[in-house]
Amino acid sequence: MTPSDFLAALHTAVADLRATAHTQFAALDPALLNQRPAPASWSILECLEHLNRYSRYYNPALAKALAKSGEATASSSEVGYSWLGRKSVEMMRPANAKKSSTLKHMNPLGSRLGAEVLAEFDQHQARLLELLDRARTADLNRKTVPVEFFRLLKLRLGEALEFVVVHQQRHVQQVLRVQATLRAELAC
Repeated sequence: MTPSDFLAALHTAVADLRATAHTQFAALDPALLNQRPAPASWSILECLEHLNRYSRYYNPALAKALAKSGEATASSSEVGYSWLGRKSVEMMRPANAKKSSTLKHMNPLGSRLGAEVLAEFDQHQARLLELLDRARTADLNRKTVPVEFFRLLKLRLGEALEFVVVHQQRHVQQVLRVQATLRAELAC
């Protein structure tokens, strides 16, 4: 896929995630936002807080990589993948039904959360859209983004952008499932 098509697809996906949060979650009652479908499951706000925690790391890391890529020129070659990048993206794709465990510091289970989580999520999405726009002039195949859990490993800029987006898609789908479960319970 060409870099412009790749970035356009990611931009559309992030805009859709942002719209879903506005239309599906913003008007929900705070009690419902914090209700878990099961004791060990995340609530709607816990899912979004998990994404906020990742965004707090990856948005600045992506911005730093983009600032450094000012020295490089945009590549017209297809977006490439390393073994680590391909594995990371495929593991997080929403279609991958295999459950993953999260790192302890990224697990919001039991956190006291309020509407500020939704506002922060929206801010992170707006920032990610800006970063995707800036990436149009960058070489997406340069390895410049350290992996959050082991910073000696680096992803290519394109891989990191896609990883962040598919990770968010995966958890927003989780939020929609939580919401559907809670609504079904309320209807009974």
